[in-house]
Amino acid sequence: MSSLNKGIVKVEFKLKWDPSPAGSPVSDLDIVAAVFPGAAPQGPPAYLVYFDSRSPDGTINLNRDSLDGQGFGWDEVMTFELERLSSSYGRVVVGVVVQQGGGRWTFGDVAGKGALVQQGYEELMTDSLDSVAGSTAATVGEFVRNASGEWDFHAMLRGFDGDPDEFARTMGRGTA
Repeated sequence: MSSLNKGIVKVEFKLKWDPSPAGSPVSDLDIVAAVFPGAAPQGPPAYLVYFDSRSPDGTINLNRDSLDGQGFGWDEVMTFELERLSSSYGRVVVGVVVQQGGGRWTFGDVAGKGALVQQGYEELMTDSLDSVAGSTAATVGEFVRNASGEWDFHAMLRGFDGDPDEFARTMGRGTA
């Protein structure tokens, strides 16, 4: 008998932060998603989704992108339509990068930051990102396709110190 559980179907990853004080360099955080093949969920990502991009099939989109944290509510929002993602993919890792314009920036240098993963009105994870204050990037969680083909979410806040390109290449290694 098949299950009536749909698993995770469509989720949003939301990110917020306060603008930098007047006269200070602008702080900019960016959401990054790495999509991994089911046959090699720990290998290199099949593709990345971040600012100015979307998944090739349109199932992962950055709907809102802020360059400075100004505005009300959530500054960046990425939508994941996991039920439409090809069955050839088995894992999606989500992370956040602190852009490095104007010197070395870490999460500790950014005020009012926070992350939220939600499906409809259900919060799957919320975090202040304070536990990775000394990091320049962090993985926040992963969506993994289980044996029945449904998607599960695992929160996994893990800091990273390095440039954004290196983080994008390595953000999903060894964490499933």
